[in-house]
Amino acid sequence: MSVKAVNPPSMYNANQFGFSHAVESNGQRLLHLAGQVAWDKDCNLVGPGDLGAQTRQCFANLKEVLASQGATPANVVRLRTYIVNYSPDQLAVFGPAVQEFYGDTIPAANTLLGVQSLAMPDFLIEIEATAQLD
Repeated sequence: MSVKAVNPPSMYNANQFGFSHAVESNGQRLLHLAGQVAWDKDCNLVGPGDLGAQTRQCFANLKEVLASQGATPANVVRLRTYIVNYSPDQLAVFGPAVQEFYGDTIPAANTLLGVQSLAMPDFLIEIEATAQLD
């Protein structure tokens, strides 16, 4: 597998915000991860009303699915994040969680979208991913 972050020096520093402008990948095996929400394995909501706790659970769920296929956040080439009733002040909560998810790995491309609601009324965030496995 070969994954390369694309962050042109003529653009703003996207890495400080937890994403890369683009990710170039070559390989044939992609893993398309469904949007993960803040449910534990028994469908209990983690962090009712707490965006930070729900975000961390979403990332924990993504890591669990990745690990089941021998992958890590380093394999992620694309995230899409949906936050209910998004406002820019929520970046103070979301940003540290996304940086913790990636650790020392250069973050993948990410689009953050504000939405009116998600599948269940208590979900505050949903994160989906695409990972390259080879």
